[in-house]
Amino acid sequence: MRYQLLAPSVVESTIQLPASKSISNRALIIQALAQGLNTPENLSACDDTRVMIKALTEKANVIDILAAGTAMRFLTAYLSVTPGKHFITGTARMQQRPIRLLVEALQKLGAQITYAREEGYPPLEIEGHLLKGTALALPGNVSSQYISALLMIGPVLKEGLTLQLTGEIISRPYINLTLQLMTTFGAQVSWLGTDTIQVAPHPYQSVPFLIENDWSAASYWYQIAALAPQAEIKLEGLFKESSQGDSRGAKLFERLGVQTTFTADGVLLRKTEQRASRLDEDLVDIPDLAQTFVVTCALLNIPFRFTGLQSLKIKETDRITALVTELRKLGYLIHEEANSLLSWEGECCEPEHSPLIQTYEDHRMAMAFAPAAFRFPMLQIAEPQVVSKSYPTYWDDLEKAGFSLTRLEP
Repeated sequence: MRYQLLAPSVVESTIQLPASKSISNRALIIQALAQGLNTPENLSACDDTRVMIKALTEKANVIDILAAGTAMRFLTAYLSVTPGKHFITGTARMQQRPIRLLVEALQKLGAQITYAREEGYPPLEIEGHLLKGTALALPGNVSSQYISALLMIGPVLKEGLTLQLTGEIISRPYINLTLQLMTTFGAQVSWLGTDTIQVAPHPYQSVPFLIENDWSAASYWYQIAALAPQAEIKLEGLFKESSQGDSRGAKLFERLGVQTTFTADGVLLRKTEQRASRLDEDLVDIPDLAQTFVVTCALLNIPFRFTGLQSLKIKETDRITALVTELRKLGYLIHEEANSLLSWEGECCEPEHSPLIQTYEDHRMAMAFAPAAFRFPMLQIAEPQVVSKSYPTYWDDLEKAGFSLTRLEP
């Protein structure tokens, strides 16, 4: 299946964004470790969170997390300290995503984990038991989900955890988000200098908790505001003092002509004509917004140079290659360097007449390219259902905002 999109000339809409997937999944793991009766309020309805809820409530011996990378990493650590025998697997793509660094770190803590098939990759066989805890060192440039997975089990380790991050630390906001949530639930955590985190062996407390809405999802509406001829969009459930690193996207979009006004219950986006002549940014702290900014800048004819993208190669797909490939269909020749940099100086080629954007089982490919319909009225998005991974109502919200969606069969 695919959708053909036609964008409106004016976008005036109020959108109720989904709850934050990042906060939902962390809060669920922490509440499970707290062994309390409280359930976080306003949980995300996305695929990743649904499989997490299912795994934690059904407590089956065999857990299939489908394409949920966050669930794979967080549950691997959680199951290591949960008594019993567990088998965790996922989609074919998930079985190609490396997990060796996390497994080896857990094994150093005493975890009993074996690879069911290929060394270094899921599926995993785990025999959970109480772990003693110790000091660990981990490269700071690995996925922050590895680091967060280890940190969240720290309070239930017999001797706690001291985690040293070596070299460059990427995605620091996601690490700080994890620490903030741990503290909310009673954990005792602290940075020792700039590269070491100490987690005391102090149990979590189960407390009521309300999850804020998702700044990552908001980025696609900022993109729409930047590309639409006229736009005024209200996004509900966002806050100025957010714990989500992706809230930084609001500042960057100011340079792309989108003004943010914070209100009592969200933000109001208005289109302006004040745009930067180019955008050069290190996105190491906000890698999930890379697709949004690459596509937006190209469509606005704003040259860019984005660094800090090394984690994009091991996401739902190889996002660097996917961006280069699909933007070429729209006539933009994007350059890749060292698996961590994307740049564009205005180089173009002939665009396809009716481009079909492949999504590669990646929700963010679908959502970042859909607003390109403002420039390409015959734009098509393949496998649009992938948005259920983080934003299940995305297409409904687009129609609410005036987009026309035509369903086409292969």
